[in-house]
Amino acid sequence: SSHFGSRAKRGSSARRCCFARIAVRGACPAMEVDYGEDEAAARPAGRRQKGRGGEDDDRYAGKAGVFDRLPHDEDDAGPARSIEGWVIVVSGVHEEAQEDDVFEAFAEFGDIKNLHLNLDRRTGFVKGYAFIEYETKQEAAQAIKAMDRQALLEQKLSVHWAFAKPAGAARRRR
Repeated sequence: SSHFGSRAKRGSSARRCCFARIAVRGACPAMEVDYGEDEAAARPAGRRQKGRGGEDDDRYAGKAGVFDRLPHDEDDAGPARSIEGWVIVVSGVHEEAQEDDVFEAFAEFGDIKNLHLNLDRRTGFVKGYAFIEYETKQEAAQAIKAMDRQALLEQKLSVHWAFAKPAGAARRRR
């Protein structure tokens, strides 16, 4: 055997012996683990939730659990206003549609404040949906009523409110 090869063996076996001695003696604090047998017995046998919220803590007790809310209209159910306007979601947009095609189709119902036409990074084509923001609820409602189930570039669109408030019974109150 060569001098280099025997040296590598000696070094690696010496390392193995060193770690084995530490583990056997219990001198390595990382090797000593308390598994908490008494905690495991106290835990219920049912399904355990992992991550945040798994334990019952006092994180949201008292005023810490009171969160700010946006003011809501007099009716509980129906569309919800975003921070800047009324947003509708248009699905079924043709993959080769341009922003101008969608803008021209929906501009006749009111002033469009914002239009998002998301593209697939890999293909560069439209993902199939768009978000359109109008200034007023009436403009957005007209666009939904007129363009839902209509064709744009020979493809049928589906137009709905992007944000909706839950019905009164289903709404959580704190």
